[in-house]
Amino acid sequence: MSSETIESDELDIESVLGSSVERREDPSLITGEAEYTDDIQRPEMTHMAVLRSQHGHAEINDINTSTAEAMDGVVGVYTADDLDVPGEVPTGWLLPDLKTPSHTILAKDRVRYQGDGIAVVVAEENAIAHDAVAAIDVDYNRLDAVTDPKEAVEDDAPVLHEPTEDPTDTEDDEEIGTVPGNQAFDWEIGDADATDEAFASAAHTAEVDLENQRLIPNPMEPRAAMAEYKPGTEELELHMTSQNPHLHRQLMSGVLDVPEHKIHVVAPDVGGGFGNKIAHYPDEALVSWCAKETERPVKWTATRSESYLTGTHGRDHDTHAELAMDEDGVITGMRVETYASMGAYLSTFAPAIPTYLYGTLLSGQYDIPAIHCHVIGAFTNNAPTDAYRGAGRPEALYVVERMITLGAREMEMDPAEFRRKNFIPEDDFPHQTPVAVSYDSGDYEPALDKALDMVGYDDLRERQEELREEGRYLGIGFSNYIEACGLAPSELAGQLGAQAGLWESGLVRVHPTGKVTAFCGTSGHGQGHETTYAQIVSDELGIPYDDIEIVEGDTDEIPQGMGTYGSRSAAVGGSALATSSQKVVEKAKKIAAHLMEAGEGDIEFENGEFSVAGAPERSMGIQEIAGQAYLAHDMPEGIEPGLEETSFYDPDNFVFPFGTHVAVVEVDPETGEIEFENYVAVDDVGPQINPKIVEGQVHGGVAQGIGQAMYEGAVYDDNGQLTTGSMQDYTVPKAEHIPRMETDSTVTPSPHNPLGVKGVGEAGTIAAPQAVVNAVTDALQPFGVDHIDMPLSNESVWQAVNENAAADGGEPSETRRASSDRRSDGGKGGDE
Repeated sequence: MSSETIESDELDIESVLGSSVERREDPSLITGEAEYTDDIQRPEMTHMAVLRSQHGHAEINDINTSTAEAMDGVVGVYTADDLDVPGEVPTGWLLPDLKTPSHTILAKDRVRYQGDGIAVVVAEENAIAHDAVAAIDVDYNRLDAVTDPKEAVEDDAPVLHEPTEDPTDTEDDEEIGTVPGNQAFDWEIGDADATDEAFASAAHTAEVDLENQRLIPNPMEPRAAMAEYKPGTEELELHMTSQNPHLHRQLMSGVLDVPEHKIHVVAPDVGGGFGNKIAHYPDEALVSWCAKETERPVKWTATRSESYLTGTHGRDHDTHAELAMDEDGVITGMRVETYASMGAYLSTFAPAIPTYLYGTLLSGQYDIPAIHCHVIGAFTNNAPTDAYRGAGRPEALYVVERMITLGAREMEMDPAEFRRKNFIPEDDFPHQTPVAVSYDSGDYEPALDKALDMVGYDDLRERQEELREEGRYLGIGFSNYIEACGLAPSELAGQLGAQAGLWESGLVRVHPTGKVTAFCGTSGHGQGHETTYAQIVSDELGIPYDDIEIVEGDTDEIPQGMGTYGSRSAAVGGSALATSSQKVVEKAKKIAAHLMEAGEGDIEFENGEFSVAGAPERSMGIQEIAGQAYLAHDMPEGIEPGLEETSFYDPDNFVFPFGTHVAVVEVDPETGEIEFENYVAVDDVGPQINPKIVEGQVHGGVAQGIGQAMYEGAVYDDNGQLTTGSMQDYTVPKAEHIPRMETDSTVTPSPHNPLGVKGVGEAGTIAAPQAVVNAVTDALQPFGVDHIDMPLSNESVWQAVNENAAADGGEPSETRRASSDRRSDGGKGGDE
């Protein structure tokens, strides 16, 4: 996949799409000229800091703010009693019988996780605001906490959401605010009876208990917001780290009771998101309320430790999975039961993550006739969970690919061939799965074959056997992943519970000079939209790439928009721009036919030039047409002046990228150390707009997936205290921990959008964890190790080896050489 980048002045119109043109975003980012939210300064600007609960679960008896209020430089101190805010933090995805407890923007009587907001201070300086927060005295009555989703729904678990003081009666007499047993939802998908029958008649089965651990997102830039209120016009302007400015505007309108058209949300340069900047948090509503209350600009920037406590976390599943097979190793059924932690409250899209973005992907790349998935969502005394790179799909494919590996082991088959045997056939697309979704297009064997060739699979297996004779343990791990992205159409999303449409808007404006500004409702935060979108528009219009400007992230500039998440930008946002560009061409074609006195059917368009069929000397460029469209001295009848078009593009279906990733590792059973020998990624994301950007997305995604597999994991103690609340305790992988990667691709276009593209932003994160776990357990087959939960620390690997050896009554050291002899060849193995 690797390709050299090219300068934009080396592009021609015929090659702009599919070229690795250099990212135009990078110069300002790497020279420090980019403007992030915290860089913004305003006259008389103040700073906000938030007092957050030090307990995981406690009643609030009293809050004494007098000392803080008396401090020099403090503008105001506010608690829940001071806020005249009519709305609460909203839930943007509803499920049948979903319990949605009250979530005010400041806690009043009880805190439910460490980091729950209790009070805010507005001060002249940031340091003063934080000092004043430290001076607020809170009298707590600490309560028992529960942080495990399975334990949370047990009968004797502490209840997080009990009745409010003045509950409203309902028909079933259930009091408002209460969630009996901490159960947010009980959800299932698939055919339980057919799945039970598959297991009843199975010749072979495999099963596993696994955890998909809680993760803390680590975008380079913490969350931040800067609000200004203009009393004269009653307008609120909010600069913030947002992945979806229009959605934040809409949700905050309801929280603050400010008309949507009076709120202007701007996402300036945003230093990464990974899902962490999708949700509507209390913080941006608080900073906005404070700006309105004080009639001064107010800025808030989270500290890194504050981000760890309060930003939405990801994953946190406890799962039991089973696979049924016939005597030949053909999969006949899969059964999955999952307990998913929702944290203390329901974040914006949280209910969708462990349900419709999880259960619907459990068929993976395999033709499985019967699947049943049952998910219990539980409230726990942790930070709320929501989307984190992949959002439900990594959790699903981790289950699938661990089960496929265990199924191959049960059948005593090669794991690659077991996968091949159960692939959905190439001629069975579109493929309807038993868990609701219909795959658009796919051809899985070429990606597997290419990956096998890249790692030299047959030779690797031979070397694995040779090294075992020497007491060294090589492992090869597969991940045949599939992803669903570009969630659509809006009608379907609404049926599944989304409280928003999932279309995207694109406006393409050709100026009188022939230059172009294209506006899109997505909101990039590192993906390279300014580059790839310009390539799309340039290709469609035949206008030079350097003549095209891309605008995102501003609700006053963009008609409407749904934002960037779920690998939707190219497939939905890019398609909106392509559709608008095509409309521009159609209008320009009418004008060209009129000006050249030809029939519209006789006009041909190629590479930015309109010409008369059979008379190529009679031609006009689209940029020249734009000038005439605004001059408007000689327009066709019924055609308005100007040259711009808008589209609200709503796809027919998701798109389903896929691929094969292979991890090759060597494991030292005596120390638990894991060393990468190779990592190969073959991805199929349809036609590639910019191969270098695709490659970068794969690299970044794999790095995050390896982070989960080997290093990362949020840990709470029994009192609900986050014990991994900083980078000293929560291990984010460094460059030295990420292996060398070899990347390549196959190309299977999607029929569901005009570009044929599929998403790539989350692919590596979805694929990598199980590739690594499968590799490590493959290496440890001689010790009978079938599964180790992530993260695969040296200790957990060592412990798995020794526990299994003890269970078998043997000593693990009997089957290998001393570790001092282990890496005499630098870990490469053989005679290399």
